[in-house]
Amino acid sequence: MTNQRADYDNPWKEAISLYFQPFMAFLFPEIEENIDWNKGYEFLDKEFQQIARDGEISTREADKLVKVWRRDGQETWVLIHVEVQSQYESVFAERIYVYNYRIFDKYRRQVVSLAVLADESKSWRPNQYR
Repeated sequence: MTNQRADYDNPWKEAISLYFQPFMAFLFPEIEENIDWNKGYEFLDKEFQQIARDGEISTREADKLVKVWRRDGQETWVLIHVEVQSQYESVFAERIYVYNYRIFDKYRRQVVSLAVLADESKSWRPNQYR
């Protein structure tokens, strides 16, 4: 019997890539309302892979880094890191913190880290790194 890991990440990655605005509207409506969709958005997959590789952080295929512009009229932009997690992971909060810091360190921009917890456990809902 082989111990193969189920592929939960690629379907999420494809869905986020194809339906990013509806994805944000459905799961993160308050954030979606503050994005200027008329200016578009840009997936920074290669940049994110470089951040993960430089930090020797294990990354999953569904991790997405997306550059968006806010509606407040400023020329600034927000990097949104979307993390899809489908099973308990003891270092999850730490990994999100490290990603967040590395993204800020590289781009010097405001970073919003979002997590989609797709597991069935109602008792595991990490919301901060201690």
